[in-house]
Amino acid sequence: MSQSLDRALTLVSQLATGPKTLDELSGVIGVHKSTTLRLLRTLETHRFVQRDGVHHYRLGTALFDLANRALEERDVRRSSENALRELNARFGYTVHLASYEDGEVIYIDKYDSTHPMRMYSRIGRRAPLHCTAVAKVLLADLAPAALQKVMAGMEFPRLTANTISGPEEYLAVLAEVRKKGYAVDNAEHEDFIHCIAAPIRGARGEVLAAVSMSVPKVLLDFDGLIGHLPDLLATAQEASVECGYAPPR
Repeated sequence: MSQSLDRALTLVSQLATGPKTLDELSGVIGVHKSTTLRLLRTLETHRFVQRDGVHHYRLGTALFDLANRALEERDVRRSSENALRELNARFGYTVHLASYEDGEVIYIDKYDSTHPMRMYSRIGRRAPLHCTAVAKVLLADLAPAALQKVMAGMEFPRLTANTISGPEEYLAVLAEVRKKGYAVDNAEHEDFIHCIAAPIRGARGEVLAAVSMSVPKVLLDFDGLIGHLPDLLATAQEASVECGYAPPR
């Protein structure tokens, strides 16, 4: 391990026990105060530590943010498991769970189809932002400034005849997702598969993840897939309740 990294992590660990002075922290890692100060300034820049008054340092807000995001992702996967597994067992179609982080949508869980024809996907794989139902659900929940930042770097490669081709069309689709509470991928990503997705919400009503049902067109036409929308929405609601969400009366 890098010596500087090791020292920085040691400093963070020490601050987890409470605020410390520069002298105390220098003693812990066994270096001159000037070296400790350089490490602390770097950590402070990234909000891992912050100054507490004139002489003390304590943990910064970035650590709490990272911890909360890690716990939310882990909790949503565990809390959603029963609902998603039951949906997969009832109909035999592929069920995905996806989350958003730093401009990317990632599949964090998958329940494979029980039918002979299956789609290729895997946990940890990124979902294209412009043409997948899970990405539409997750991006539709972003604050305007955050969405604008993501879209500034988005590309719209045409993967099928139905793929969304530009930002104006995409923004219109996201508006529909917010209005309806679900998203579709009508053979936009792969021309032989279509998909529906819905949000899983947390205790504050925020969207933690998206759950989707994907089906090859040869097994079920688009109208048939939309016919399963109540089942998907019920699954998303059940998973949301397990994540602490209280549906409005």
